[in-house]
Amino acid sequence: MLRIVKDRSEQAVKLFESLRLRDEETDAKVTAAVNEIIADVRKGGDSSLKDYTLRFDKCELDAFEVSQQELDCAVEQCDSALITAMKNAATNIREFHEKQKQAEFEFERENGIKLGQIVRGLARVGIYVPGGRAAYPSSVLMNAIPAKVAGVGEIIMVTPPQKDGSINKNILAAAKIAGVDRIFKIGGAQAVAALAYGTETIPKVDKIVGPGNIFVATTKRLLFGVVDIDMIAGPSEILVIADETASPEFLAADLMSQAEHDPLASSILITTSEEIAEKCESELQKQMQTLSKCDIIKESIENYGAAVICETVERAAQLANEVAPEHLEIMTKSPMDVLPLIKNAGSVFLGKWTPEPIGDYYAGTNHVLPTGGTARFFSPLSVDSFVKRMSFISYSQQAIEAAADDVITFANAEGLTAHANSIEVRKNKGNI
Repeated sequence: MLRIVKDRSEQAVKLFESLRLRDEETDAKVTAAVNEIIADVRKGGDSSLKDYTLRFDKCELDAFEVSQQELDCAVEQCDSALITAMKNAATNIREFHEKQKQAEFEFERENGIKLGQIVRGLARVGIYVPGGRAAYPSSVLMNAIPAKVAGVGEIIMVTPPQKDGSINKNILAAAKIAGVDRIFKIGGAQAVAALAYGTETIPKVDKIVGPGNIFVATTKRLLFGVVDIDMIAGPSEILVIADETASPEFLAADLMSQAEHDPLASSILITTSEEIAEKCESELQKQMQTLSKCDIIKESIENYGAAVICETVERAAQLANEVAPEHLEIMTKSPMDVLPLIKNAGSVFLGKWTPEPIGDYYAGTNHVLPTGGTARFFSPLSVDSFVKRMSFISYSQQAIEAAADDVITFANAEGLTAHANSIEVRKNKGNI
């Protein structure tokens, strides 16, 4: 089931090419359908939202917003052990993201010049949370807590209702723990459009974050510029660098932890030991039989899983940098020695006691990560995702006169004579 291929072989080349092609194509039919939904919601507001909710979610709603009573009731019904786990995770997530906060600064030059930077949280942010089978309370924590730490004024959460008009209780409990301000029972492309433009009920936001299906992702892409977005997430990925000291049992378990997400998920092992690769393949066959998503895991690994045999750990790191995976595990004798070789990855997990799920749920680093090779230039969701920076300048008369000739020279060189004039009229004006 797990292909074992040699580095630089034709099979290896085809493997890495298949990873790049997984989500490059844009579905024209999806784009057309989404454009129609966006136009309808922009024109029809709440009326269009109700129509789409009935059509797609089979649910007729009188009101979109989750009441305080519904929220409190959901929390009471939620498993107490899960509540405790979410609160503990929230503490860890908050602690990590507090460290990301940027300090404002101000400094002075001679002649009374002052410059500085002001950091402000966004006024209002929308969080999209999938419902149904893909109801992940961990994503609520990972999206909302950094926004809170950043000082966002108001956090609006949208999530699709179930047929009876209710919302998954675990999602609601996570929202309360994370400090979400308002929750609305809408999902799909129509929810993203409502957040972007606002309706009679749904507030317009400045940024939309959170995962979703192809319709949600396409809507976010099309509305980027109307609002800011976090990223366009593709199928999940894990890449593991391993040497002869790695545990095949652990390797197999971690590869499957991502394969169970989606038949398009990729699970790649790059190892210096062919024996480790073969033992990992045996462990995969053994362990998957007990797992609830065995069929998805099997399809995913057959399509986008492999063990690549290379000569050195340094070469393994080079391959990892070319893939730029969402999740990168380093299971070698000295993982910290390998870390400096890594340039491109969403999040890195070091050592055999640091499996990827500890980052998904609990450690505190964010699990909203760049996929599809975009870790070459994108970063994980963070406090920086929810702030904007403003610079300020204050010049004295003496300072502007000292800089005047240089600025006028620049402006004239660019043919912008009004720019030059704005400086010129201030020259030699005494104490005006």
